[in-house]
Amino acid sequence: MGDDYIEKAPLFFSQRIILALLSFVGTLLVYVTRVNISVAIICMVRNPQTNATTAWNSSGVNGTLNVTLGAGVCGDTGISADGKDTNDRAEFDWDKLTRSELLSMYFYGYIFTQIPSGWLASRYGGKRVWEVNMFICALCTILTPVCARTHIYMAYAARFILGVAAGVTFPCVHAMLGKWAPRYERSMLTSFVFAGPLIGNIATFSISGLLCQYGFDNGWGSIFYLSGIFNFLWVIVWHFTTADSPARHKWITDREKLYIEASIGKGSIAKVRYVPWLKMFTSGPLWAAITAHLCNNYVHYTLLTSLPTFMKESLNFDIKQNGFLSSLPYLCQFLASIGVGYVADTVRERKMMSTRMVRRSFQSVSFIGTAICIASVGQISCEQRYIAVFLLCLCTLFMSFNRAGYIVNHLDLAPSYAGILFGITNTAATIPGMIAPIIAGALTPNKTAEEWKIVFYVCAGNAAFGAIIYLLLADGELQSWAVPPQSKVKMEVLVDRDRESAKKVRPNSHSSQ
Repeated sequence: MGDDYIEKAPLFFSQRIILALLSFVGTLLVYVTRVNISVAIICMVRNPQTNATTAWNSSGVNGTLNVTLGAGVCGDTGISADGKDTNDRAEFDWDKLTRSELLSMYFYGYIFTQIPSGWLASRYGGKRVWEVNMFICALCTILTPVCARTHIYMAYAARFILGVAAGVTFPCVHAMLGKWAPRYERSMLTSFVFAGPLIGNIATFSISGLLCQYGFDNGWGSIFYLSGIFNFLWVIVWHFTTADSPARHKWITDREKLYIEASIGKGSIAKVRYVPWLKMFTSGPLWAAITAHLCNNYVHYTLLTSLPTFMKESLNFDIKQNGFLSSLPYLCQFLASIGVGYVADTVRERKMMSTRMVRRSFQSVSFIGTAICIASVGQISCEQRYIAVFLLCLCTLFMSFNRAGYIVNHLDLAPSYAGILFGITNTAATIPGMIAPIIAGALTPNKTAEEWKIVFYVCAGNAAFGAIIYLLLADGELQSWAVPPQSKVKMEVLVDRDRESAKKVRPNSHSSQ
């Protein structure tokens, strides 16, 4: 039965919007704990006396000259004229390789739990899987300052375990949306939930810069403590107000439950006991989503982990400007992503475009616009640095179109297996998180604008490749392998029961007349 024949339950004040709101806050906090170190590390590490010496030893250029080359001719680098570090609260002498490895360590843990958590969430429900791991995220975040001060390997371990725990997030979210998001609300609800990371970026970049300067425990320590405390609070609220499916929710109305189940189809949201792995991995539409996810995330993680560093090294903003301006691109992406989901669902519901065409169109606009903008950023000098910020904002605005592209596409292809599908695509898409900071660090040894130009060209190439593959292979409809076999059997049994019940009811109804 299609949505055209179903009485719609209001979205506002519904249980599905409450779930989406809590998921939004949850993904926001996941990104706070993921990104906070990208800003904090600037405050944690003493500036370049050590790095300048290393450069002098390896290139024959004296340390002061190397700092000058990195600084360019405009702005405040945070280094005084005599080469001394102006951040007197910094505690560590980590070189650039150590910093890159610390940023990447999260993703080495993150990659391990993608597919297993997708299966667990589809089989047993995403609620408990996510809340347990968010509790672990909170602990790791609060312990990060202690670990960093004990030994760098302890800091590596804290970030690795944090990545392992956070890796369950988006497979769990997709598994739950597969059971909660009606057909013509998928793009909108998914866009809203996935706007959480954007606000997480905005809050982290903006507030962390201020905490570095004015926070307690040498400034940077307060970033981790506050992040962990908010995670703990979220776990408590999530535990008492959500359920894995409409059928298991205590306070949902019958009208809303019937609307969701009829719109998605009970067979499409059944508990998963069997997974058609071979059919999944030979599915062209799944490979389109894998490629798009991987290529998008290379750009995303390059900006996420390296944007504060780029703002400092190439554009020469000071730490207070850096935090605010690093958050601006994500504010633009947030505002655009809310509208993108609504427009995509409206176009589909009014039959103006097929779901397949909507997914391909929105994702192509996302990739092509991103490639043009990020390639252009590399052409901007620090004298025109505000133009570079504008282009970065425009780049992330184009990236928001993926909310109606590959991100929600998992729910179109297979609602029952959406968590598993996202686990598969996000496993591939985690690889850029491990290598993007290292590649960016390797390509910018002298911190010059010319080196950063190459970083952005690599990002543009990834986006262009993703657009081509997605256009060729993407689909938007329920796949033939996407309904669990046991669901088909149950549906046939229910139909037989309904027929038998109808036969028994008819005689009684006649006799009563």
